[in-house]
Amino acid sequence: MALQIGNPLSLTIGKPFVKWVGGKTQLLKVLFSTIPDNFFRGEKFTYVEPFIGGGAMLFRFLRECSNISRVVISDVNPALINTYICVRDVPERLIAELTDLEFEYLSLPEQGDFRRDFFLARRVEFNAFQQDRVRVAALLIFLNRTCFNGLYRVNKRGEFNVPFGRYRNPKICDAETLRADSVLLQCVEILCGDFAKTLEHIDGKTLFYLDPPYKPINKTSNFNSYAKVDFGDSEQVRLRDFCRELDACGCKWILSNSDACDLESGKSFFDDLYSDYSIRRVSATRMINADPAKRGKLMELLVTNF
Repeated sequence: MALQIGNPLSLTIGKPFVKWVGGKTQLLKVLFSTIPDNFFRGEKFTYVEPFIGGGAMLFRFLRECSNISRVVISDVNPALINTYICVRDVPERLIAELTDLEFEYLSLPEQGDFRRDFFLARRVEFNAFQQDRVRVAALLIFLNRTCFNGLYRVNKRGEFNVPFGRYRNPKICDAETLRADSVLLQCVEILCGDFAKTLEHIDGKTLFYLDPPYKPINKTSNFNSYAKVDFGDSEQVRLRDFCRELDACGCKWILSNSDACDLESGKSFFDDLYSDYSIRRVSATRMINADPAKRGKLMELLVTNF
């Protein structure tokens, strides 16, 4: 299936439509410099991203790479995947829902708890997950734009539990971005499930970008609860084994993660886990921490099999 871009506007304004912890917008230049040149010219290739999150890498590829023949994205978070599908398939219905939510929210007084109460009511509605799929997608974007720090976090029951963010004038409905992204997503296959299932979608020359929930760098920085089941050390090891399977299939892959040590032993975790591969450290700014003094520059890892 050849990728077709139908609207030139999408080539300039297509970008992530949600904020996401660990988003890669600021590292795109470094990430793209890592990719072998032959992926940007000549032979067609397949691009697979099993932990899609905010999709910064995805939208950059869709804007700039004319020789992608197939794109497959996936995530274990059903609400996020539902939102991608709605952006792709029914953008105008989604925009209408968001426009109504934005009007209702911004019409409320900033003083007092009116907006907070509206936010909490929409959070309860979202967690019920029994509404029309477009309504659920609109609620996810609304909560993402109005919650604390644009964080997505769930409890053990899988319920979104991020508190109110108290932004003065958030842009809840970015219709221009949603329409541009819808065009870019038209030929993207959108799946919901475990990362290992994407092994079935290798198709000739294939590049994987793997951006899993990061291993915490300390005991107070655990923001990897994007789904009911945490992505702990055993999952990180399983992901390494998945990378070995990709090797055996002849795929190229790039993986991002924190520059973390084992929390018990204090020894390097990923240097040992990916000792057979190339590891590069890069500086990134991370703003997710309840203590502002602990936000700022951190080292992250880029691991590749080339």
